[in-house]
Amino acid sequence: MKTTRRKFLSSSGAATAAVGFPSIIPSSALGNADKPAPSNRIVMGGIGIGNMGRGDHGAFLGKNDVQYVAVCDARKGAMNQAKAKTDAKYGNKDCKTYADYRDILSRDDIDAVHIATPDHWHAQMIIDSCRHGKDVFCQKPESLTLGEGSLMVETAKRYGRVVSGGSQRVLQDYRGTVLRCWNGSFGKINSINVNVGPMSQPCNLPPENQPDDIDWEMWLGPAPWAPYNSKRCSGSYSTSGNSWRSYIDYSGGGMTDWGAHHFGGATFAVDVRELQPNKVVLDEKDGKKFVSLKYSNGIEITHNKPGVGQMHVGRDNVQREGKEVPKYAGSGGISGDFIDCVKTRNKPFRHIDYAINSMAVPHLATIAYKLNRSLEWDSAKQQFVNDAEADRLRNRARREPWQI
Repeated sequence: MKTTRRKFLSSSGAATAAVGFPSIIPSSALGNADKPAPSNRIVMGGIGIGNMGRGDHGAFLGKNDVQYVAVCDARKGAMNQAKAKTDAKYGNKDCKTYADYRDILSRDDIDAVHIATPDHWHAQMIIDSCRHGKDVFCQKPESLTLGEGSLMVETAKRYGRVVSGGSQRVLQDYRGTVLRCWNGSFGKINSINVNVGPMSQPCNLPPENQPDDIDWEMWLGPAPWAPYNSKRCSGSYSTSGNSWRSYIDYSGGGMTDWGAHHFGGATFAVDVRELQPNKVVLDEKDGKKFVSLKYSNGIEITHNKPGVGQMHVGRDNVQREGKEVPKYAGSGGISGDFIDCVKTRNKPFRHIDYAINSMAVPHLATIAYKLNRSLEWDSAKQQFVNDAEADRLRNRARREPWQI
């Protein structure tokens, strides 16, 4: 007989049930074809439940093999709205709300969490979740800095956790390019170009009166202290100002926000998800600077190369045998892929290793632009080759007590 994920009854309780309780129990306790028994459902909580978190919440809440029990957000309005939606789904008042994500992680009954906070929180929350035995689905971009990536990868492996990035566009937006690259119709591939930007900028917005709805200290977390300003913490998808996605303390700007999608699609299309570039060459063409990121296998990813279109693939007319394109596991897109992998313990489509390797590309390019020169990167050591100045840009100081 197949063992369920949790014991439905302890041995002593089962014996008691045999002599003291009715033999008729509701079908919901046993499960059926449409809805697994409670002991076979993945128990989930959500951290960061506005904007993309709202979408993730709806996706996981809609899965019959998920039991959604808790939500956390620095904004009371978003948190209470998610609780109401969850309670309505199950017809009860059981969904718990937390202002501090660590309260969710401390619950032994929760198997997995999804994270959709601003980027400066991602590494902290992923690492803390793994240490507390939770599997993790985290929205892109998974890392704010180059140095955070290897820490997340190492922690997921050490604690044996399933950690998935959340860029649905990697497979969705670039399917045509991916298929032609993988099926051999493009021949031998040597390069692919990504056009994306801008980089993030300093934020000097003036102080505003802080509303009661937001826990500002928790919103800031490991980021440097700054006065409240509604535009500083705006969830707008703009990366050109007046949103947290625009500012250095919280994001890499369009370079990493949209770059997570575009570079993720590029690394997937040319099949370098398991690698990181070893050379970052700052070049110039027609008076415009651009970066070429070169891999040890000869593949090159270029960023904003003048005169070259988005996802343009450089190739030779040499016949090449095709191979099958990796797909999502389970059903229901990238969120369904994650749930299936939580059950099977297989690697999800955007496994943290692949996500971090993809995110290394915009991080490396950003450092080259900032230093205005070319770089060499040792991915095994996770440091630049004989370059202390560049190494200092791998990480940022973190505000106490938020250390990883």
